[in-house]
Amino acid sequence: MTTSTQAYGEPWYWDNRYSNEPGPFDWYQKYLTLAPIINLYVPRHHSTLVVGCGNSAFSEGMVDDGYSDVVNVDISSVVIEAMQNKYKDRPHLKYMKMDVRDMSAFESESFGAVIDKGTLDSILVSDDAH
Repeated sequence: MTTSTQAYGEPWYWDNRYSNEPGPFDWYQKYLTLAPIINLYVPRHHSTLVVGCGNSAFSEGMVDDGYSDVVNVDISSVVIEAMQNKYKDRPHLKYMKMDVRDMSAFESESFGAVIDKGTLDSILVSDDAH
């Protein structure tokens, strides 16, 4: 039997979740909280890849803060379609269905930065965060 955490790597799990919970969701921190760190390490003129974007407003916050090219990928076709529809009038935000275990759609060094917000969130809320 598959537990819910074992299913996190499966597209059907996320398709089901985003079908049942379509509202925006940020796991721990919102963009404004993380902006000082992002601004320190990610130049605004670089293309940025956000992996496992879900339906977070994180990338919207980046674009509102002056980032000009934010590409978002997620394994869920349900969430990608929803985000493409939501941001169809925001050309700086791009959404693609993709499994991050296969990034062959992108050439090497296509992005100046790659952000995994879930990992960043986890690090910043740990007792060892500096």
